[in-house]
Amino acid sequence: MRVLLFIGALLGYLIGGFVGLLVGGGLGYWLAHRLRKSMLGRLAGVQTQFLESTFAVMGCLCKADGQVSEDELAASRTLWDRLRLNEQQRAKARADFTRGKSADFDLDAELAKVRQIVGTQPALRQVFLQVQLAAVAADGQLHPAEHEMLTRVMRGLGCSDAEIAQIEAMLRGGPDAAGDSGPSLEDAYQVLGVSAEASDAEIKKAYRRLMSENHPDKLAAKGMPESMREVAKERTSEIGNAYERIRKARAA
Repeated sequence: MRVLLFIGALLGYLIGGFVGLLVGGGLGYWLAHRLRKSMLGRLAGVQTQFLESTFAVMGCLCKADGQVSEDELAASRTLWDRLRLNEQQRAKARADFTRGKSADFDLDAELAKVRQIVGTQPALRQVFLQVQLAAVAADGQLHPAEHEMLTRVMRGLGCSDAEIAQIEAMLRGGPDAAGDSGPSLEDAYQVLGVSAEASDAEIKKAYRRLMSENHPDKLAAKGMPESMREVAKERTSEIGNAYERIRKARAA
């Protein structure tokens, strides 16, 4: 934004001297303000769509086995609490969840909207999928129809087999997993996306890359709603726990 101000002032000075500098600087400031407002507006629209698709796809997944269980409904309400949604936002979330449950819901079209948002950003895509996984696993079981639908969602967003395994490993070792022992060593390697044969340097490099890619500020700038910041923080915590699990196992 400052660049536009500087360029406007410089061009104004070259054309009209001191008066031109003032006029050019003013025009540069106006353009910068308009551009910033436009960018913020687009980002807000992207974040709104991200939330709408999150709850719509969640409704579709929870209905995949023919019915939405009380545990799955409770999981959706818990998510609304975690996201600190106000009453108006909760009403919209319920409407989107219901839209996803309807027989005529176009899952592929909804996934296309999400794909436009996440682009080639795996971290943003995985935040979306981590929420979906937590919802369908809320009743303690994954019905074959839910698994099939979940796979369709992951494929529709462009996930590779390795990425799917990574997300599922995070879910097993996350805060909602049974017990408090953290991820298994096998899951820890999957979370970092490395093999058990990887060197210490390779593991450290993977850990640092994931922590950088999953930083909440970076994800927010790419379209993650601000209300999902806590979900993103949990994700970085899980990456850190996986790294510590591997580090301690190798030091033993």
